[in-house]
Amino acid sequence: MPVDVEARVIANTRLSPDYNVISLAAPAIAAAAAPGQFVMVKLGHGSTPLLRRPFSVFEVLRTGRTVNGLTLLSKRIGVTTQMLFDAVEGDVVSCLGPLGRPYATIDPPAEAWMVAGGVGLAPFATLAEALCARGTSVTLFYGARTGRELFYLDWFRERGVRLVLATEDGSLGDRGRVTQPLERELQAAAGRDLMVYACGPEPMLAAVARVAATYHRASQVSVERVMGCGLGGCYSCVIPVRQDPTGRHYVRSCIAGPVFAGADVVWE
Repeated sequence: MPVDVEARVIANTRLSPDYNVISLAAPAIAAAAAPGQFVMVKLGHGSTPLLRRPFSVFEVLRTGRTVNGLTLLSKRIGVTTQMLFDAVEGDVVSCLGPLGRPYATIDPPAEAWMVAGGVGLAPFATLAEALCARGTSVTLFYGARTGRELFYLDWFRERGVRLVLATEDGSLGDRGRVTQPLERELQAAAGRDLMVYACGPEPMLAAVARVAATYHRASQVSVERVMGCGLGGCYSCVIPVRQDPTGRHYVRSCIAGPVFAGADVVWE
């Protein structure tokens, strides 16, 4: 069951003029969180912002075996993300979680290929740790507009994750969308058992699901939908999924997801 806590800000690390990682003292949520789950957060006690906003659990903070809290990866684009960017140690964040359906992990000899676009990196720190702990080989395909928006590269390398990078301006890795090196490597991976995981803008998720299906690979995608409550009460986050070969029905991504089989989503 999710818990609702008033989490103290432990630290706020600014990665760039727009991106930051905020650390929250929410050990009860962090200890229960599975890769791909999220929290609903709100700063302050006023009416702005009126509603909480969803954020994937980025890291679980530990000292030895003791869980101390969690982090959120954020890009400032609105009121809540601006407040997260400006938060200082000691501020309090209302934090509800963990919520949602997580990624399903796999065991070797299967390989895990994670595909992240921008802040879609967020669920892959915990997923990478869970997979590496099982001995699963992990590759991260990571794309952004520019190399200055690719973060935590050394963090993943230190854990044995192979990196394949892509930037739209060509400043780091392949020039273009991250789906381009993904498709190239899928073409060369005939006969290998692997699962494709993805998180990022919905057009990217649709492209990843289609590319994976083209090469007869299963995919799991974490969708980004506007959520008002995170508990299924407001129906603001509905998403169409396949009901049969020709039909569809709508489910709430906060409780049926945010992780879905890529082949199950009706991409519009």
